[in-house]
Amino acid sequence: MKKALVKTEFNFPGQKSVYHGKVRDVYNINDELLVMIATDRISAFDVVLPEGIPYKGQMLNQIAARFLDATADICPNWKLASPDPMVTVGVRCEGFPVEMIVRGYLCGSAWRAYKNGVREICGIKLPENMRENQRFSEPIITPTTKAEIGMHDEDISKEEILKQGLVSPEDYEVLEKYTIALFRRGTEIAAQKGLILVDTKYEFGHHNGKIYLIDEIHTPDSSRYFYSEGYEGRFLKGEPQKQLSKEFVREWLMENGFQGKTGQKVPEMTPEIVESISERYIELYEHITGEVFDRVSTDHLLQRIEKNVNTYLSSL
Repeated sequence: MKKALVKTEFNFPGQKSVYHGKVRDVYNINDELLVMIATDRISAFDVVLPEGIPYKGQMLNQIAARFLDATADICPNWKLASPDPMVTVGVRCEGFPVEMIVRGYLCGSAWRAYKNGVREICGIKLPENMRENQRFSEPIITPTTKAEIGMHDEDISKEEILKQGLVSPEDYEVLEKYTIALFRRGTEIAAQKGLILVDTKYEFGHHNGKIYLIDEIHTPDSSRYFYSEGYEGRFLKGEPQKQLSKEFVREWLMENGFQGKTGQKVPEMTPEIVESISERYIELYEHITGEVFDRVSTDHLLQRIEKNVNTYLSSL
């Protein structure tokens, strides 16, 4: 029976605090390093679902590590090492209170808003007569505020970010520049795998006066991909795109009456549903990386992670 890691409570050498996010558990080591553990928790509509998904954490961590390495020439990032398949250790940064969402196509929540008559997102005016999954002439940046646990991220415009002093004008200019350059690189890498990077999010922070890329990058949890082959034909016929993202989980929830709204109940996640989500995530990994996924044993997950992290920290 494959096991899922849904909770950690480690006590690493030099540990000062731990933050349990929706998916990742982040351990602060001496206010200098972060040990970020990608658990098998899964969230949708800003709600953590009741069942973990085996291998999800390993897959997300390994994709993020790969893309952090592949974009290190564009901007500094927080990653130092991945001592375990589910762990990245990196530099502790002071995060900006906004996420930089970049969209190349009109779909997902943006399409749902557009379909309901919205023609401006985060201060950006959208043309009339756009269709679902249509490519924007240029990628657009639609930031959100960083929400506390249990709260929804909120769309916010560049003007409002600067007005509220959430980010300085100088820093925001850098964030925009990095966001577009990272998205361009991600688009190029995706194209080599027969994919289209549709939209994604980036998070940034300060460290020693420099802006660093932090958290995950270009994973199916933070990004949406379409298959390049057949995109044009499906778009012209108004058919749904074949996509690689967490959207299939959201669609399953919506089909079963759940969108994270008050009073709604998460549908039962049977072992069959959990298994199908796990297999779908593995499919995502293999398409995005072009490599066969190595299913590391799920036995003794906590002991393995603790040993690998302690060995790495003791080597510093």
